[in-house]
Amino acid sequence: MPIIDVSPGVSLSYEAFGDPAHPPVLLVMGFGAQMIAWHEDFCRALAERGRFVIRYDNRDCGLSSKFDDHPVDIGEFIATVSAGDLPAALAMVPYRLDDMAGDGLALLTALGIDRAHVVGASMGGMIAQSMAISHPERVLTLTSMMSSTGESEYGQASPEAQAVLFGPKPADRDGYVAAAERELVWASKRYGDAAALRELAGASYDRAYYPAGIGRQLGAMILSGSREAALRELRVPTLVIHGLDDTLIAPSGGERTAELVPGAELLLVADMGHDRPRELWPQLIDAVAAHTG
Repeated sequence: MPIIDVSPGVSLSYEAFGDPAHPPVLLVMGFGAQMIAWHEDFCRALAERGRFVIRYDNRDCGLSSKFDDHPVDIGEFIATVSAGDLPAALAMVPYRLDDMAGDGLALLTALGIDRAHVVGASMGGMIAQSMAISHPERVLTLTSMMSSTGESEYGQASPEAQAVLFGPKPADRDGYVAAAERELVWASKRYGDAAALRELAGASYDRAYYPAGIGRQLGAMILSGSREAALRELRVPTLVIHGLDDTLIAPSGGERTAELVPGAELLLVADMGHDRPRELWPQLIDAVAAHTG
C-alpha cells in the first residue's frame, strides 16, 4: 500500500481498486479504524460496478502520519470537556475534523483527481460532510453512512455502546483480538459476527497497533462542534445511510443529517448496526453505485 505526502507533515497510506478512468469514489473510515475496515472485497465489488475506489488511513491511524508530539489522554480529555473547561480542551488537541477533511482532499489532489464521490462511515461521515461543506466544488456526491451532524442531541450512543467505545483495551495481541467481540453491542443483531470482528482486530493489530492516536481523533470529533447551519446550506447531492440496529450512533443521527441537507435521500437499513455485514453489501453497494452513477 503506497504512502504519499499530501501536505507539510502529513503523509497518507492509501490503496486504489479498479480503473483510474472510471468515476473516483473516496472511502473515508471512522474513529480509530484503519482503512482495512473497508473490506477489500467490498472495495473490489464497488470497483466492479465501474468505480475507481480509493481507501486510506486517516492521520493518526494505520500507516499514515502520527502526531506523537501532542499526547492526549482520553480520560483527562473527557473530564476536561465534562467540566466545561473548553479552552483547556481546545489546547489539548492539535487538529479538528476540518484538518482531516483537508487530508482527504489533498490526497485526491496528489492523485491528480479534481472531483470525487465521497463516502464516509461514522467519524468518516463527519469528515466527508466537512469535505463537502468546505469544498463543495470538489465533491461530486456525498454519502454519509452511520454518522451524525455534530449536534449532541442526535445520534446518541447507548450507555452500553459508549462503555465499550471508551473502555480500555488489552495491549497484548490475544487480549486485543478477544476484546473485539465487545463490539457486538453495536453490531447488526441478525448478522453480527464475532469471528469477523476478531479477524479485523488481528489484522489491524498486526498492521499498525497505535492506540495513542485515538485520543486526538476523539478530540477532533468533539471539538469540531455542530455542522447544522452548514449542512442546511449544502448543495451537494447527498445520500444518508443508517442502520436501524445502530446503538453507537443512533439512527436519529442519520435522520437529522438527511433532514438538514436539502434534497438528501435517506436509506434506513434493517438488520444493520454500526457495521457493514457482508450479507448487506449488495444493498449498500447498489445504493452507492446508484447515487454515484
